[in-house]
Amino acid sequence: MLSYLLAYICAAIMSQITPHLNPNKKRPGVVLGTRDSVLALAQTAIVEKFLRQKFGPEFEIGRQAIKTAGDKNQTVALHEMERKSLWTSELEDMLVVRKVDIIVHSLKDMPTVLPETCSLAAILEREDPRDAFVVRAGHPYKSLSELPDGAIIGSSSVRRMAQVKRLYPHLVLVDCRGNVPSRLRKLDNVENLPQFKYDALILAAAGLLRLGLGDRITEYLDAPEVLHAVGQGAIGIEIRAGDDDIVEVLKGLTHGPTALACYAERELLRTLEGGCSVPIGVKTTWEEDGALHMLVRVSSLDGTQNVEADERAKVSSQAEAEVFGHAVAQKLVVGGCVPILEKIESDKIAKEKAKHTEEAAKADATREDDEGSQLGESVVLVENEDGGPSA
Repeated sequence: MLSYLLAYICAAIMSQITPHLNPNKKRPGVVLGTRDSVLALAQTAIVEKFLRQKFGPEFEIGRQAIKTAGDKNQTVALHEMERKSLWTSELEDMLVVRKVDIIVHSLKDMPTVLPETCSLAAILEREDPRDAFVVRAGHPYKSLSELPDGAIIGSSSVRRMAQVKRLYPHLVLVDCRGNVPSRLRKLDNVENLPQFKYDALILAAAGLLRLGLGDRITEYLDAPEVLHAVGQGAIGIEIRAGDDDIVEVLKGLTHGPTALACYAERELLRTLEGGCSVPIGVKTTWEEDGALHMLVRVSSLDGTQNVEADERAKVSSQAEAEVFGHAVAQKLVVGGCVPILEKIESDKIAKEKAKHTEEAAKADATREDDEGSQLGESVVLVENEDGGPSA
């Protein structure tokens, strides 16, 4: 784990020294695009290490790290945001205009439908995909099941919230945004700030492990009780569609078993038209006979309604993986998941409409106040010109 942190620190220093490639140089190289977060940078360092080992020191690597829409808005819950590509669209814009050549993503944050100008070119070997239960420093609890009635758990994922509510309805689930270190600071709350009263968090184990924070994991949450997100633990590489030169650069980066499992998971999600705002949990594992086993659960937001599918299939190509994912999605449809998904979507639309109505009303009120103030000022000016009293 220390190696991840060292790689991140070295890469961060180098990105400040050579943030752009010099277009006048003839040396081969690429520019990597990523989010400006400690985890995203650590994951980008993994890709940089691969490229250094493959091409040697003469291969020039630049980096562009930015804050995306999801990074900039830390107050609104993810499932209440209107945009689907919260973590990707700004980076994709840079990719298309050739400011970057490769985007390094957490695969779970990538929409299942990409712009026509972009493509998913590689999927790296998966880190532990499970969710992790993390208690506040000093708390005695060793598992989620030990938390008392009314204990407060922070999470930014409706999938995690729904699955915990399903198992432990006596617990209180609240939104907790921010990068991994900032969320841990909110959890421990050494300043004893009243707005941060969490007893525990649920985070992706992969992020903690990649940052060398595995010692903060109190308990791994696993199937069948808790299923992880589609693509969780994997790193996805996005490039310009049809860019054969970059495809060649990335050869050898994809981890076959991880990629096939994730292709199946992403096709499942794409078929159900779900995303970060929908509680869909999955677990895929490879069995000894080469079959891919997929366990999936679609939950209502309160965790009271659940539809599951448990399927296996022989998978040896991306096409076969996607056929399998589609078939599992159809099993969920037959099992009754559509009303759950439709209710979630209709409630979200209603909230967005109410939000827009409230914002419009506030804008109208502000405009009326401004117009009233301007009218008052003009009246005062007229009275002054006529020799009347001044305000």
